[in-house]
Amino acid sequence: MLTDSALKVGADHLRRDAFLYVRQSSLRQVFENTESTKRQYALRERAVALGWPIERVHVIDSDLGLSGAQARDRDGFQHLVTEVALGHAGIVLGLEVSRLARNNADWHRLLELASMSSTLILDEDGVYDPASFNDRLLLGLKGTMSEAELHILKSRLQGGILNKARRGELELPLPVGLVYDGAGRVVLDPDRQVRDSVAMLFAVFRDLGSASAVVRRLQIQEVMFPRRVRRGIGKGDLLWGTLDVSRALQILHNPRYAGAFAYGRTRIAFNAQLRPVQREVKQQDWPVLIRDAHEGYIDWAEFERNQHKLRQNLGFSAGERGSMPREGNALLQGRLLCGKCGCRMRVHYEKLSGQLRPYYCCTEEAVRRAGKPCQRVHGLAVDEAVAALLLQTVAPAAIEVALAVQDEIAQRIEQAGVRRQAQLERASYEAELARRRYAKVDPDNRLVADALEADWNQRLRELDHLKREHERQQQDEQAQLDAPARQRITELARDFPRVWSDSRTSALERKRMLAMLIEDVTLVAGTSIAVHVRWRGGRTQSLCVDKPRPIALIRKTPPDVVKLIDELLGSSTDTQVAARLNELGHRNWRGESFSQKKVIVVRVAYKLRSRFERLRERGMLTGDEMAQQLGVSTSTIHELGRQGLLARHLYGNNHRCLYEPPLGGQLIRGAGGRHGGRPARFIAAPSTT
Repeated sequence: MLTDSALKVGADHLRRDAFLYVRQSSLRQVFENTESTKRQYALRERAVALGWPIERVHVIDSDLGLSGAQARDRDGFQHLVTEVALGHAGIVLGLEVSRLARNNADWHRLLELASMSSTLILDEDGVYDPASFNDRLLLGLKGTMSEAELHILKSRLQGGILNKARRGELELPLPVGLVYDGAGRVVLDPDRQVRDSVAMLFAVFRDLGSASAVVRRLQIQEVMFPRRVRRGIGKGDLLWGTLDVSRALQILHNPRYAGAFAYGRTRIAFNAQLRPVQREVKQQDWPVLIRDAHEGYIDWAEFERNQHKLRQNLGFSAGERGSMPREGNALLQGRLLCGKCGCRMRVHYEKLSGQLRPYYCCTEEAVRRAGKPCQRVHGLAVDEAVAALLLQTVAPAAIEVALAVQDEIAQRIEQAGVRRQAQLERASYEAELARRRYAKVDPDNRLVADALEADWNQRLRELDHLKREHERQQQDEQAQLDAPARQRITELARDFPRVWSDSRTSALERKRMLAMLIEDVTLVAGTSIAVHVRWRGGRTQSLCVDKPRPIALIRKTPPDVVKLIDELLGSSTDTQVAARLNELGHRNWRGESFSQKKVIVVRVAYKLRSRFERLRERGMLTGDEMAQQLGVSTSTIHELGRQGLLARHLYGNNHRCLYEPPLGGQLIRGAGGRHGGRPARFIAAPSTT
């Protein structure tokens, strides 16, 4: 007598292949729950009992160790769905519904395809035909129960984890510098070099206020930073290497260094490609935050100050005031507030005369509400006024600042020396350890002996390199602390304005010096620019800066210079006028000396009569006109002019002149000719006075 399961299997099903899907949720289950895996593989015997040859029973086990919560990344399940959709599968075998899918969307999609292709589904309880309403209803209920089971399991696990986290007893991976002791308590790393390295990072950030600046200083001082291997071979081992900005930010953002226990700092979300990614959660939304849960490197107040500073360093997008100094020659970048709307003002650069000139603009209204910008101020005048105020305020205290700088340099050098000495001690220990390993090996075992000898030699080379670098750094640092260096610092402090104006002082360094003393600056543009400076500590000062003149007024030649040019043109050429102006110390709007072309430009712009026009008004004649009047050639007139027999007046170069008309006199012709003779002469008439 045929069973109900056998009655559902027809010839059309047997003509197609059988597919057995095998899955375990994790690799740990694959290795530990071996009995479940054996039960799944045993379903091949069920397929053979229903009439399928063993060679046509295909096992899909490529998804072992993958969760069934979703179909993505499960290549085996995707392959199974493809075979069902193409009508190649007569039956799909699985130990239970949860092995095939834990998601109703994936499960019902498989049922729909199986119903359309007349594919049977078999589990441990029996055979089901998705085309049958009763069987499909039962399979749907099993899928819902499978999804609910996963939800219940996850809820229980998450509830237990959260409850343990609320008590602060949940063991989470600790960052470098913190470890668990024998009683499970969080303590500082017993390795002194590790502790000192982490403490130094927070101390340097306390001074510089920037993660990038911290990394640059540690790289300059050649200080190595520790990290621990989290997984794989060598898990828990301590490695030393250079610090990058990403790791520095991770350390600065981690509340464990402030002695706080935090849980739920990140959550799983899905991106546009529906792939799970980690998203940061704001501090006020953390499920668990227990302050002073264990010993830390900084206190909670300093941790919050660090977070505030890091948000400021993000720039304009963070909406914070006083960002870190960046590129560009705008002195007040990141510290300007609009006096009309209270928002931060941005910096805009325009190229003028080959140089980038800063403009401070408030674009909040235009960007947020498509309105008009509040105000736009030329930056040079404001920068100069604030710089002058800063120099006037800082100069009396410059000596004290210089002494503080010397002490800070000495302290910094001492700390760097301690770090490098610790690195030398660790390298020496590792070299000695490699020597001991090599000494204990059997000399006849050359494979092991050669490897240990090579490791010993490598440790010795690293130790020698560190020693040479340590000696070089010591020499460089001693040069920074010798008497001449201290004297130079003191001299520079006495002449702080010269240091500020020195071309070797970069704009970035000026902005850093300004940020130490000035909190922010508020601008209000009107007929003049009102500048309100708020110093560190709360003291305020106000300035009034004249607006820069328009370029048309800047280029305009002063009236007294125009008047002088007009007077000089009565007796001088353009070249002579330029020479006279330079003798008197006059310059154009760019500070350049005058030339013939510049005088011509001024003369044309102000419609002054030229030297030629003035001479013509006085009745002067050209060479051609004089030759026609006297009845000689033009060359004869020029020759008489060069000899001084005819009065001439220059209006250009030596070849551009006009002649005074003769009032009388006699022109005596010479013999002329190519071979010489007496030249023509002009005898002026005797005076009648």
